[in-house]
Order: sequence, then C-alpha cells, then structure tokens
Amino acid sequence: MESDEMIPIEIKYEGEDIDLEDELDEVAELPPPKKAKTKSKNKTNHKDNTRRRTSIVWSFFEHLPTKDEEKPICKCKKCGKEYIAAGAYGTRNLKRHLDVCPRKDTRDVGQLILGQNAMSVSSPKFDPAKFRELLCAAITMHELPFWFVEYVGIRAIFSYLCVDVPNISRNTAKNDLVKMFKREKERMKSVLTSTPVRVCLKSDLWTSIATDGYMCVTAHFIDANWVLQKKVLNFCHMPPPHNSVSLFEKVYKLLSMWGIENKIFCVTLDNASSNDVSIDMLRTQLINKKALVCNGEFFHLRCCAHILNLVLTDYNFKHCLIVDEWKKAEKIKKFLAVFYDATLVFSGTKYPTANLYFPQVFIVYFTLKKESDSEDEYMRKMADQMLVKFEKYWIEFSVVLAIAVVLDPRYKLPFIDWCYQKLYGYASLLQYLKVRKKLFAFFGEYVSNVPTPSTSSGMAGQATQETEEQYANEGSLSMMQEFDSFHSMDVGKQVQKTQLELSLDEPRVNKNAKLDILAFWKGNEFRYPEPAAMACDILSIPISTVATESTFSVEGRVIDQFRSALKPDVMEALVCTRDWLYADIELAQSQLEELTEDIMNMNINKDEHKEDTSSMEPSMDPVP
Repeated sequence: MESDEMIPIEIKYEGEDIDLEDELDEVAELPPPKKAKTKSKNKTNHKDNTRRRTSIVWSFFEHLPTKDEEKPICKCKKCGKEYIAAGAYGTRNLKRHLDVCPRKDTRDVGQLILGQNAMSVSSPKFDPAKFRELLCAAITMHELPFWFVEYVGIRAIFSYLCVDVPNISRNTAKNDLVKMFKREKERMKSVLTSTPVRVCLKSDLWTSIATDGYMCVTAHFIDANWVLQKKVLNFCHMPPPHNSVSLFEKVYKLLSMWGIENKIFCVTLDNASSNDVSIDMLRTQLINKKALVCNGEFFHLRCCAHILNLVLTDYNFKHCLIVDEWKKAEKIKKFLAVFYDATLVFSGTKYPTANLYFPQVFIVYFTLKKESDSEDEYMRKMADQMLVKFEKYWIEFSVVLAIAVVLDPRYKLPFIDWCYQKLYGYASLLQYLKVRKKLFAFFGEYVSNVPTPSTSSGMAGQATQETEEQYANEGSLSMMQEFDSFHSMDVGKQVQKTQLELSLDEPRVNKNAKLDILAFWKGNEFRYPEPAAMACDILSIPISTVATESTFSVEGRVIDQFRSALKPDVMEALVCTRDWLYADIELAQSQLEELTEDIMNMNINKDEHKEDTSSMEPSMDPVP
C-alpha cells in the first residue's frame, strides 16, 4: 500500500530577503478559490491526494491544507507563491516556476572574483558581455591559458548553468583582455597625472625563452591616503640593440605616453654600464625641461641588492668544504649575518619605505671596516677586498639614504651624526655637515608661501602599526642599542626656524616603537606640510629591483614558457592588468600563508622541544 506522505527535503536559503514581484511568464497563477459543485471533482481530488508524488518538483513545493470541496494547493518553499496542485493540471507550471523563482539559491563564480557588482546566475536575464568580462577576469587572476575557454568540460559547465552561454574562442578571450587592459590603462593614467606627488621609477630588462628582450617599468608613489603604491606601468618589447641610446629613447617615450615626464623624482637601475650612459642622457633631457628636483642630484640610484651581490660574489663556496674551510666558515658566520639582514630588507616583495635602508647599509659598512683591522689574516683580506667594492658605491647612495632616515622620528639627524662618528672618527663632522647641507637644500625645493604653523609639544599621528624585525643577529642589535645613549651636538641654531627644523626639534620617538612612518606623516601633514611633502617623495624611493624580478620569476629575469608564447601586446596586457587589479589580493594572501607557516613552525618546534626534554629525563630503569 502506497503512502501519501512525502519525503521532506529541506533546502536552506542564505541569500538576502527581497521583494517579490509578479512574474510575466506563462505560469498559471492560483485563481480565487471556488467551491466544488460536482461530486466528480471531489472524487478526482481524493484520487490526487492518495497518489504518490514522484516528480522532483515536489522537493521544492509543499501542500497546503484545504477543505474537501476545494482544489489542492501547493506553495513554493522559497518564495511562497501558490499554485493549483490537482492531477489534471500536471507539474509543468511548477517546473517553469523553478526556472524563474527569485529566491532560488544559486551562486556565480564571477561574484567571488569581482564582488557584489558581478552578475548573478540566478538573474532571469543573462548578460553575455558581463559573462565574457568575468571569464577574462578569471583568466587574468589565475593566469589560465587562453585555450581554457575551449575546454569541452568548461563549456559543458557553462551550458549547464545557462543554455544561452555563448562559446567563445581563445582569440576572442585575448581581444577581451586587451580591451580590459586599455580601459584600466586609462584609469591608471588618470591616477598618475592627478596625484600631486612625484613618482619614483625602477626599470630592468627581461629575456624570453626565444631570446626576445622586454623592458619592465615600475612606478612607486605614495597616494593621497599615504599608502605606498607599486604599479607595473609597462612590460613592453625591447628589440635590439640594447645600447644606451635605445634605452634612453624607449624610457622617455614611455614616460611621455603616461604624461609623467615632468613628475619623476628618481630612477633605480642595476649596475649595467649601458644604464649609466642612458640615465645621464635622460637626466640631461629632464634638466633642460626643469623637471627634476635639485638639478637631478638624486635622480639615479643603483640597486643595493645587486651591490651586495657584487661584494659577495667572490666568496661563494661551490664545492664540498674541507676541514680548514669549515673552520673559516665558522669564523665568517657572524660576519655574514649583517649581509643577511640587509638582503632581507633590500629584496623584500612588500616594498618597505626608504627610511629602513640606511641603518642596514651603515651596519654593513661598519662591519667591513672593523674586520679590515682584524688580527685574523683571512678575515682581514676578505674584508679589504669587499670594502673596496662597497666604498665605490657608498659615496653615491649614502646621502639620499641618510636624508630618508632623517625623516624617521625615531632617528633624525642625531642618528646620522652618531653613524658618521662610528665610521669616520674625528673626520665625521665634515661628512655630517655635508648631509645636513644637502638635506636643507633639498628641503628648499618644497618651501612655499604656506605660513609656518604654531608648534606644540609632541607630534601627532603616531602610529602603532607593527613593522618587521630588521636585525636577526645579536651583533647588529647591540650596535643599534649603543645609539640610545648617544647625544648629538647641536649644530646651526637659528632664531627663525623652518618647518623642517621645527619638526626635527621635536623629541624623538622611542627607537623600539612599532611605527608606521607613513601613518606618522599623514597625521602631521597639516602641522608641517612642507616636510610632509618632501617625505612623501623620498620615502617612496625603491632601493632595489629584485622585488620586481620575484614578481615574475624565481630564477631571474627570464620569462616563463607560457608568457613567451604570447604576442608582445598580449603579454603586456596580461602582466599589467594582473598587477593593477589583483596585486593587493595576492599580497594579502601571501601574508596569510606566511603567518600560517610561522604558526605551524611554532607548533613543530614546540613538539620537538617536548621530545628533546623527554629524552633528557633520567631513566628510571635499574642499573644492572
């Protein structure tokens, strides 16, 4: 005997409540209830109530209680719309309602990619243009091959979600990507031209598997919210020859295309000889247009990561060490720790502000000079050879890095005075006054007619955002702790002080404080607008080009096989669009992965410590 009870299937709806409107479709809605006049209809109704419902639609509808003389009624479990459920009417009208039910719980992958403004599959209207945009966004974000859109399985999924989904080819997907790139490029150009600050650049050359040359130009700047921005402006084809004139013409053409040729602060390049000549030509061109600060004195900056690499190149052990070499390795372990600290800062993908670099470079320089006077002949010879290479570049970038650290409220000018006394001894005053003179000459470029604000004790806007630990070894940490007890000599007092002097006269922040320097200057830009404008430009200086390399390849500046097969315009569209739209998402995800890995390592170390402790416990077994 068949039972007239239905198997309840509960489907939870997690969406937001919406107002229901009448659907303009062919579904027959419930007419006003009428009483049955004939006995035959009552018999039919009784027959319908006793028959098992086998259609799948009954998982989404429920029967409502009715009197014997009324027709059976069912109600949608989602939206509550009622329909006649008599056997003579069938279930076709109920199936049509399931296709257009506004409360149907379906989710679109595109909504997870582009957010709440994306198209929903549950919408009764399908937008082919929006679908292609979502598909292009997925290809860009996840670096999918363009023939992904031609996979048979992917097309089957799309057809299942909506029968009106058009099948597009890989060429159509490429064209959609180029269109998206052009649209985002105009938006990025508007951002660069409207920002009041100057832009710092770094550029390097890449090579594809087919030996084609490409130039990557990256812009660093601090936006109106005092957030350090990094944007890949171009990843364009660079045909041979790669000489100085060609590099100069290519870079200047790109700057003019973006409309920022008059807003460049500095350019960071590697140590190739062709870069030296090309950057001099670019500096001369911009000086003639009066577009550089301090007549281009701080325009060219060399990659500090490459400098450290050059210093350490001759001391890479490429074979199995013998006993004597192991003894030497133990001696230089502490010596090389300072280079490790500096490398972590220079090659960081999180792009730290420029104030973090000078303390690292100072410790490296001080360590080299100290070991050059060592009694150990091997250590002294090694330090002397490294010192010659290091001092060649120290003269060029020490001043601009010193100015950057002066703007850090934890260090200021006394830190420069202390560092130079450690490095130069009695001759330190001349070096200190040289930096101080260039600091105020540089500040003179930002002096305006804005009245000097009234001073007050203590600087506002102190941030408590956590920063990374810069010193991994005890030697570097003890060196920096010595600065805490140092008192700088007061040089050049004036009755009428500038905004820069007033800000430098403020008490220093605790050196060990967790400080976000950008948040600090954001809180003080109205008290000291001129020093804040100078800080906005100089703190965005990229000290290294290594972070750009790690963005694309883990094996150096070589383009992978997938990108090498693309045309140059498509490759540039893919690289730049992905950086503009999803770089922040990837950075947040990488930080979360690093945090998870650190937590897991803490648990592993904890377990290992327990095992070591248990193994050290004395045995309770009797001694034979």
